[in-house]
Amino acid sequence: MKIIDVANPQRVNRNPDKTMTLLSSGNFVEYGVTVKRVEMRLYIEGSDPKLGSYSLITVLVQTDMGEIESTYDEGYRGDNALEHTSQFVLNNLGLSGIILRSVITLKEETKQNNVKSN
Repeated sequence: MKIIDVANPQRVNRNPDKTMTLLSSGNFVEYGVTVKRVEMRLYIEGSDPKLGSYSLITVLVQTDMGEIESTYDEGYRGDNALEHTSQFVLNNLGLSGIILRSVITLKEETKQNNVKSN
């Protein structure tokens, strides 16, 4: 199962311009779900001569239940937007919040799919 939790999924319907892996050990367990990988992704969507690049930053969480890609931040964030955002996440306990939110969403989606199929 793959969930795209972005307001307009077409925005991430291509390879990201840049990625940064935050977790890749594949042995982190949260509420019975094994988290295999957490990756921040940068999609550059445009440019302004004064403001610079417009960035969409998402987070991709891959688990044994499936994967979810969610919007993390967007806007004119400068040349090193992905690096700054990734560093912020790692330094401020943001990784655990991302994982928890993703696991809850995956479990809810699985529950809804099971109800629909019965």
